[in-house]
Amino acid sequence: MGRMEGRVAFITGAARGQGRAHALRLAAEGADIIATDLAGPVDTVDYPPATREDLAETVRGVEELDRRIVSFTADVRDFGSLKDGLDDAVAQLGGLDVLVANAGIINDVRPSWELDEANWQTMIDINLSGVWHATKAAVPHLISRGPGGSVILISSTAGLRGIPNIAHYNAAKHGVLGLARTLANELSPHRIRVNSVHPTNVRTTMIDNPFTAKIYRPDLENPTFDDSLAALADINMWDVPYLDVDDVANAVLFLACEESRYITGIALPVDLGMSMKYSGA
Repeated sequence: MGRMEGRVAFITGAARGQGRAHALRLAAEGADIIATDLAGPVDTVDYPPATREDLAETVRGVEELDRRIVSFTADVRDFGSLKDGLDDAVAQLGGLDVLVANAGIINDVRPSWELDEANWQTMIDINLSGVWHATKAAVPHLISRGPGGSVILISSTAGLRGIPNIAHYNAAKHGVLGLARTLANELSPHRIRVNSVHPTNVRTTMIDNPFTAKIYRPDLENPTFDDSLAALADINMWDVPYLDVDDVANAVLFLACEESRYITGIALPVDLGMSMKYSGA
């Protein structure tokens, strides 16, 4: 039997990238999956959005692993639609054991005082309030299913240190860490574990696009992702530019399964040493 046999996991931002990897990794260990994604564009975001076809591909991947999956489209900024979709999915699958709040964006890079109001607000609404909405919708189901369960909030190394020119992203990801620590205390009577995961750059559409390449190579007029690799590697302790999605999914699996049954309230870096890298005097 797999490490997640008999359990149901709810994953936001599941259409592609890290979200899909989490769904497939947990399903490979026996979990049934509830998958949601906006699967459409977000104002202020310049890189290509996830699509309904992407979400359908996640569904196909889980079904090929012979696990059940219920998917629905929802915007994490809209608590009502998120809750309605989750309630229906839980009714179909019989309960909920794990939440992976993964949905997130990046939308602008500039000094904090130059950030546009709309860019700031969209970031906070998705990357922080959207995570809270996911917990608000999921926690009653986890309590009902309990005792036990696991909540995993996907933050970032930007939730552990200050990174210049992404103040709104830093603020949201630090907020996710604070939310995780509070929930760990609130849910301890129910033996529900709550932890956050803090990756360095992960190769997904969020960084593999011309907009983000320009952030790392402003000296080039039309940089490619390959042009940014040296700059990406320089962020980390090791000379490795990025994580693969499976590197983060493996950490999520550990926090979701019983191997971490006594771990709660931690911030787990999966970051090639980035959060502890010494940058010199």
